[in-house]
Amino acid sequence: MSKKVCLGINSAGFNTSCSLFIDNKLFFAVEEERLNREKRTRKFPIKAVKYIFEKFSLKLEDIDFIAIGWNPAINLENLNTAFNFGQTRFLGEIFHNVVNNFINFDPDVGDMSEQIIHYKKKKIHIFFVRHHLAHASSYYLSDFTSSSILTIDAFGEKQCTEFFLGNGSKISSICSQEFPHSLGSFYSAFTSFMGFKPQSDEWKLMGASAYGEEKRFLKKLEELIYPIKDGFELNLNYFNHFQFHRPGLFSDKLIDHLGIKPNEHEKKLSKEYYDLSAGVQKTFENICIHLMRRLFKFTQNKNLVFSGGCALNCSLNGKILSNTPYKKVFIPPFPDDSGVAIGSALFVNHTIFNKKKVNKLIHNYLGPSFSDNEIKKILETYKLNFKFLNNPEKVAVRDICEGKVIGWFQGGLEFGDRSLGNRSILADPRRQQMKDKVNYLIKYREGFRPFAPSVLENKVSDFFINVQDSFFMSKTLQVKKEKQKLIPAVVHVDGSARLQTVSKKINPKFYNLINNFYKVTKIPILLNTSFNVKGEPIVCSPQDAIRTFFSSGLDVLFLNNFYISKK
Repeated sequence: MSKKVCLGINSAGFNTSCSLFIDNKLFFAVEEERLNREKRTRKFPIKAVKYIFEKFSLKLEDIDFIAIGWNPAINLENLNTAFNFGQTRFLGEIFHNVVNNFINFDPDVGDMSEQIIHYKKKKIHIFFVRHHLAHASSYYLSDFTSSSILTIDAFGEKQCTEFFLGNGSKISSICSQEFPHSLGSFYSAFTSFMGFKPQSDEWKLMGASAYGEEKRFLKKLEELIYPIKDGFELNLNYFNHFQFHRPGLFSDKLIDHLGIKPNEHEKKLSKEYYDLSAGVQKTFENICIHLMRRLFKFTQNKNLVFSGGCALNCSLNGKILSNTPYKKVFIPPFPDDSGVAIGSALFVNHTIFNKKKVNKLIHNYLGPSFSDNEIKKILETYKLNFKFLNNPEKVAVRDICEGKVIGWFQGGLEFGDRSLGNRSILADPRRQQMKDKVNYLIKYREGFRPFAPSVLENKVSDFFINVQDSFFMSKTLQVKKEKQKLIPAVVHVDGSARLQTVSKKINPKFYNLINNFYKVTKIPILLNTSFNVKGEPIVCSPQDAIRTFFSSGLDVLFLNNFYISKK
């Protein structure tokens, strides 16, 4: 039997991306922004597709099927008769006009639609998978044989929240909530209110929330969004997110209700905005915990898969086990829309081709990697001074202990929003001033933004309370009080930290680096943040890393085994 070659694609909304599966095995995945250098790009991932074709020596006729994480047939359910009673206005419109008319016989199009491309005697099947089902298919990457599944985001074709049950290789929908009653849009509206960019800077609101007092605005916020039996409702009088032709995500009534004006100075947050962000975060968490508890009432299954853009909220994620009946939680490192490039392909593999559930995601180092020879040629082309090191981990520890901030570029690029040791900026967590240095002189970002501790997996319990694995940096946990003074650069103002558990098996080079630092300092932790500056995507290529290095306050750069300094 010939192998099934599949491309999974996210081509709708932000963070477009592409993945490659061969016989249900995930070989590669990359976000378009990492290649075209446009942060949170909405462009079709053509560079990602071309990169995959070149890397794996593929041609279009080698592809058996393409999976898309959006089903546009659902958006065609109401035929527009405003133009000549459905008559085509130009010939190209036939492509969707025929489908549009036939769908109106029965608008229930189901979870998936299909098109077929006939190319050089080859049929290439294109499957359009319903958006929230593509999110839910992260279940196939967990080690669960059955699980409750919750998806929450701004919106899919219609849904914005959905309950599922995963059992073996099957995923079943239980119930859903439709737009505009959207928790993701609620959070984005307040991201905008705080002066940040919605659908991009939500983690700024999350970071700012630790500086505020949630009680100040909590009652007013609970009048805007409130739980109902199997979901929640928004008071839409205060929001504009569902009126796409109007600017802004909230109405003037929200300003009157809160008694403060929207913030106009992104970097200058007064006490009232910190308090508001704390109230928004608490309200968001309360609704999510309510949804998780309701889902458990349906499934009675103590495993939980949580996905969709709202699953990027690591402050919430660290509180799930202590506030719900669940015993285990799986959150993919790409729960946002970039991940539906993987989820849609998983769904097709398991439902159309009846593949058994054999996937377990060990790491997300799924993107481009570069050999020493490739990097050396680039360094010589740029006429840079460099050294080749047999053991870069030891030299890196020396520099970090001297107070230097390093760029660390190794192996395959991470797929997802977190840098997990392959495209990272690293520094000494013991130095209090390091947080401000990295924020202001290197990342060029707001001073209230925290940094993550990357911790050796066998030392996590020495520093954290109620320890959970967090290999994908998806959970915020509390640091033991007596340990906070030892690592002040990675402890947030509320005593929390966004943990990355580092495994020797998963990333031996990064593990060895931290372990060498531990041998010297007795601290098994490094400050870790993504290798980029404000407004740019995480670096992908050596050229990206070199440019970022020389345009920021980074002290030294490690490209695989090569050492570059500014002296």
